[in-house]
Order: sequence, then structure tokens, then C-alpha cells
Amino acid sequence: MTLEQIRHAHDLLGNTVSSIARLLGVSRSTIYKYVPELASGRSVGEVPTEWFCS
Repeated sequence: MTLEQIRHAHDLLGNTVSSIARLLGVSRSTIYKYVPELASGRSVGEVPTEWFCS
């Protein structure tokens, strides 16, 4: 997923994971991979910048 897609996923958290995945054109498991707060029940914050450093 791109940084934009991950941020979009965070913005959509009021929706179901299935809805978010469908809107972004990715699988549910991809959403859980990039937005792990959904699986752990932690509150969602900013997207960690270290995810995107090469």
C-alpha cells in the first residue's frame, strides 16, 4: 500500500475493515498489516514515518 492509501485507511476507520479494503482495492489482511491498530484494539494515531524510510 502507498502512504496515501494507509492514511486513507486511517481516515476511514469509522467503517468496517472490509469496506476500507474494498474502497482501497486491497485485501483485509493488507489493511491489518499496514494498520495493525485494528487487530490489536489500540487507539489509532499517526502513521509511523519509519514505515516509509528506505
